[in-house]
Amino acid sequence: MPIPVYFLALAVFAMGTSEFMLAGLVPDIAGALGVSPAQAGFLTSAFAVGLVAGAPLMAAVARSWRRRTALLGFLAVFVATHVVGGLTGSFAVLLVTRAVAAVAYAGFLAVALTAAAGLVPPDRTGRALAVLLGGTTLACVAGIPGGALLSAAFGWRAAFWAVALLCVPAVAGVARIPGTSATAKPSGLRKELAELRRPTLAGTLLLGALVNAATFGVFTALAQLSAGIAPVPLVLAIFGAGCFAGVTAAGRLADRWPGRVVTIGGFLLLAGWVVLALVPAALPVLAFTQGALSFAVGSTVIARILRLAAGAPTMAGSYATAALNVGAAAGPVLGAVAAPVRTAVVLIAIAQVVALMCRIASAPSRTSGVSGK
Repeated sequence: MPIPVYFLALAVFAMGTSEFMLAGLVPDIAGALGVSPAQAGFLTSAFAVGLVAGAPLMAAVARSWRRRTALLGFLAVFVATHVVGGLTGSFAVLLVTRAVAAVAYAGFLAVALTAAAGLVPPDRTGRALAVLLGGTTLACVAGIPGGALLSAAFGWRAAFWAVALLCVPAVAGVARIPGTSATAKPSGLRKELAELRRPTLAGTLLLGALVNAATFGVFTALAQLSAGIAPVPLVLAIFGAGCFAGVTAAGRLADRWPGRVVTIGGFLLLAGWVVLALVPAALPVLAFTQGALSFAVGSTVIARILRLAAGAPTMAGSYATAALNVGAAAGPVLGAVAAPVRTAVVLIAIAQVVALMCRIASAPSRTSGVSGK
């Protein structure tokens, strides 16, 4: 695997840690800046909005830039927001920095997905994306406890400085990525956006959003679900380990049998959520399997999106990123309205129907991916 892919993963880890760490910092930030915990919670909302809007917006802005320039630019903005966030005494300024950081993160991930796929042969795309998304899974494990520990030991600002420092070696590594543009002859933006009209691509984007919504709907409720069953840190660690194992295993499987990963993995994922809904005490065991299956299926769907959106070479990564972020933002909201595990059951059931429809729609062309072996 090319070394720059690992540096991209390091950057994604740092950025993902920033996203997840805030959950453990809200009380300290509220006390330090003189706002209520509910108001401090808007920092999380601002980040979520920035993630959803940032991917397509930033990909469109940076589509004519060299990949290395775009990646370094987004990293620089991200680091700057954390420096400002670590220094400011104004809640309003901190709120703005969170939104801007999220936009930079979304833009970086959109370009990084395309860049990682472009650094390897087509038959190794799944493995490259697995390495990249491994940064996200590690952030799931480290973000919340890491931020809370730094805040308890050195104050909440230390968490912001730690994220900024994590980005420094990533900047050095990303600078080694070939400076080619996203595509030699960029097609028109309107033409690339028109790719979204293709039913198979649109359906696969919906599939990715549904899987991620189920995953993060349950992830954000793990503390509630663990009550009286197992210590929360233990369940979080088990879930995170499962996520990392799943995305790692899916790297090779997605290159050889992408259709089977989505179909069989999806049914196993659905079965796991049904069992957890019926037997809550099974959480410590199912936290691992569900984390593994969620990220195995999710990362395979991302690889499929990039292949289907080959006609939109500068926007493909943003489509995948937007789908993930919409799911990550919607899942916790849906889980709060209804029981999170039962919501996950419904979402994955719908996802299986969507996957079947995508398979039927693409069957005549025998394309790989959701319709693959």
